[in-house]
Amino acid sequence: MAITAAQVKQLRDETGAGMMDCKKALTETEGDFEAAKDWLRKKGISKAEKKEGRTAAEGLSRVVADGNKAVIVEINAETDFVAKNDKFLALLETTVAAIKENNPADVDAALAVNLGDETLNDAFINATAIIGEKIKLRRFAIVEKADDEVFGLYMHNGGQISALTVLKGSDAQVAKEMAMQVASMNPTYVSRNEMPADVIAHEREIIVEQMNNDPANAKKPENVKEKIVEGRLSKNLEELCLVDQIFFLDQDKKVGAYLNEKNTEVVKFVKYKVGEGIEKKVDDFAAEVAAMAK
Repeated sequence: MAITAAQVKQLRDETGAGMMDCKKALTETEGDFEAAKDWLRKKGISKAEKKEGRTAAEGLSRVVADGNKAVIVEINAETDFVAKNDKFLALLETTVAAIKENNPADVDAALAVNLGDETLNDAFINATAIIGEKIKLRRFAIVEKADDEVFGLYMHNGGQISALTVLKGSDAQVAKEMAMQVASMNPTYVSRNEMPADVIAHEREIIVEQMNNDPANAKKPENVKEKIVEGRLSKNLEELCLVDQIFFLDQDKKVGAYLNEKNTEVVKFVKYKVGEGIEKKVDDFAAEVAAMAK
């Protein structure tokens, strides 16, 4: 029988499932609305889709390397408790393996990867339905290196932070130390050579405005102000650049000096901190209680 758009919309409104899933459910059940809802429930689809609007800012990341290829992945859930769930951990490993093997271009392409009897997206839907929380693949990166380069891998706190480095002219130990540096000190660029001109200009603009808003600087000569601005700018940029940071294993040495001692250089790095940049919902329990009392 023909399934109308109105039927699909009604089923979608009541179950929260996607349009294509609703159409398939109605087709499979020959338009029987209640049977279609049961079909979606049995497939775990309606339960998973209803959670789509929730915030998933917890979870885990993983970084693995095999030969000249490395993969770093972040999967999010709603609570940190789920990160200990065997189903979640299995999904994380499945995702890493699927991305490493298939080289998808983006998240959508990764979710479309065929695992045999289901897609990776199906695996996420099923895990969401079983675990009872929204679970999503947030991001990943595939990094390849040359034969004369080496990967450095580091995962902190079981995968709350993962870092991947690529070094030239070095060994695995130094590469791992650089991954630990990236994880702990959070640089944005390898060096100032990578820093876009507009980023530097923006930092300088902020410092100049700070200087002008401080009455103590009102009578200082312009050349003195300029020196102060450049000094503060240099300090700020040091924190953003890996080679300019203080080496975490030797507070008397900068990373750049340590790398020179080892006759090596950092080619690139990637760092994932779980939930970074995701706005988390903050529950105001006092407000909830007050609202219930009205």
